[in-house]
Amino acid sequence: MTTEAVTTALFRPGRRALAWLAAVGCAALAAGFYVRYGLIEQTTVGLACQAGLRNLSCSLRGNAIALFTHSVFGIGAIIVAALNLLRPSLVLFTLALGFAGLGVVLYNVNTAAVAVALLVLSLARRAPEPE
Repeated sequence: MTTEAVTTALFRPGRRALAWLAAVGCAALAAGFYVRYGLIEQTTVGLACQAGLRNLSCSLRGNAIALFTHSVFGIGAIIVAALNLLRPSLVLFTLALGFAGLGVVLYNVNTAAVAVALLVLSLARRAPEPE
């Protein structure tokens, strides 16, 4: 009795996809650094926004503070990374990487780190079969 080994490829992004993922990861980190160090931790920006200044910087600052206070970046990254672990796809991987990049910089480090671990685990999954 012979058994045929079923070989299916693992979920591995190609070169073009890796370049895209690197760009998304760097953009998420850069945006997070700008929001954190340019808007949230700047004393002058905080004082101006508390004094009643209404502009794009104050709106972005207030929304970012509200989002990371409720761990939206980290929890969003975990949810999307878990979905990617169940059914790997480049779109889900990209979304999870973006959320995790923002979460690492914007005070959601613990939950974003769990999402990154799930993303690494998803690379060991088999690629979904075409329907």
